[in-house]
Amino acid sequence: MSSAEVVAVYPNRVRIAVHDIADLADGGSVEVGSYLKVYDNTECAIIAIIENYSIELRPSKQGDLERVYMIEAVPLGIIDRDGHFERGGGGIAIPPKTVSVAFKDEVQRIYNTVDSENRFHFAQLAQDEEVDVPVDGNKFFSRHIAVVGSTGSGKSHAMARIIQKATEYRGAREAGEYALNNTHVIIFDLHSEYRAAFPKANHLGVDSLILPYWLLNSEELQDLFIESNEEQSHNQIAILKRTITDGKQSRFIGPDEHRELIHYDSPIFFDIDDVLAEIKAKNEERIDTSTPNKKSDKAGPLFGKLDNFITRLENRRNDRRLDFLLGERAKSVQLEQVLRQFTGYIAGAESNVTVIDLSGVPFEVLSLTVSLVSRLLFDYAYYFKKGSTEGRSETPLLVVYEEAHKYVPKSGLAKYSSSRNAIERIAKEGRKYGITAAIVSQRPAEISETIFSQCNNFLAMRLTNPEDQNYVKRLIPDSLGPLTESLPMLSSGEALLIGDAAVMPSRVKLEDAYPAPSSSDVMYLREWARPWHDVLFAPIVKDWES
Repeated sequence: MSSAEVVAVYPNRVRIAVHDIADLADGGSVEVGSYLKVYDNTECAIIAIIENYSIELRPSKQGDLERVYMIEAVPLGIIDRDGHFERGGGGIAIPPKTVSVAFKDEVQRIYNTVDSENRFHFAQLAQDEEVDVPVDGNKFFSRHIAVVGSTGSGKSHAMARIIQKATEYRGAREAGEYALNNTHVIIFDLHSEYRAAFPKANHLGVDSLILPYWLLNSEELQDLFIESNEEQSHNQIAILKRTITDGKQSRFIGPDEHRELIHYDSPIFFDIDDVLAEIKAKNEERIDTSTPNKKSDKAGPLFGKLDNFITRLENRRNDRRLDFLLGERAKSVQLEQVLRQFTGYIAGAESNVTVIDLSGVPFEVLSLTVSLVSRLLFDYAYYFKKGSTEGRSETPLLVVYEEAHKYVPKSGLAKYSSSRNAIERIAKEGRKYGITAAIVSQRPAEISETIFSQCNNFLAMRLTNPEDQNYVKRLIPDSLGPLTESLPMLSSGEALLIGDAAVMPSRVKLEDAYPAPSSSDVMYLREWARPWHDVLFAPIVKDWES
């Protein structure tokens, strides 16, 4: 019989006194992070993870002092008499009777309670890497994902491995071999990290990306062209709305009765140069006030009041860095082509993964770019399901927002409102239409709480900032309490796996991505130790200037 006894049971922990630690583990090792089984009379057992222990000296029956190990463990769930595991702490008779260590094969059986058809593997148990930790793939990908961790904790490697495993997955019911499965992943890549991990992906940089300005909605257009703190901003908004609406109506091909239904936000082409010309005309307009006896005129209502606005429009229009948005290619592209480039349906070059390289996108239009792509993907998912005869989402999308704090912060600044609204819409409504967000960030405390609160699956990697640690602890759905105290001490590649898809909250070691993303640290000492390296500045400057 084990020398361990339960001395206290709390809602979030169990306290156990152990007189012979070797007997508890049946000769094996016991450490912080080991799993325990706490049995009752009905053969149910609490599964708990050891959080900490202390040693107390107590009088023994022989009259001397003996060492008693006081172990505190966090309950994770219940195994019933039929061997089924259920998360939560209820359903066990009082008082609990015996305590023993849960060995590797027992722990593996718990993790294998995930339905075999839905098992998705990308990690092993950190305490014993021979124990595989699968998740329920349907619950993992259909309920938004958050991957958080400080720089160097392994976020990009973790996300890359998850996507690689998804593209490799083949259904047991599918007959025959096929090159591509039906995975559709779109990655917003701020630092050109994912090209190395997905060499066969559809890569879109500023040179190949086409994101036509005429698909921008009213909020995005105003973010791009209007300075809200200018004195004439109200006039600028009014004339921009009027000229763009007129431009869309004049370009509309269809019945006249439908033309009147075209509005500012309609996804219909208009010519930005025509809009600029019309605004210039309004800025120079003079009204004829002549009489039969005298010729005269006066300044129009907007005469000279739109100079700053026109300068801003011209600067945007002529900025070569914005050719993907305002250039000639954006004028001729069709909406179908735009959707195909993001969803991987490029004829002859179909791909599971689309990497949108945002490293060359000017920072001032970064959030606007993310906003427009996110909104288009949501609308695609909505109209696809709406048009499906079975009402199914047959091409579900995973949208990965790398460094999300850069373009969807909690900040109330107007320039982030369009991207925040677009991503919050996916977070709140995307599950119904088959579009899931994966939020990846090193500063979770700076991200819109509305977005994080909708995430049901968490990979919490090493976090060293106390503000970020506290923020994540508040958002994590399981009442784990002390388990999250390990956040600042996790090794690179380790994470707390928590959420609806996990059998139970676990500290896991994530599989290495292969190929790996190019997010490794620069080896300063190795590079500095080499002989002096001559730099060719001409190609650097040429690329910069172009």
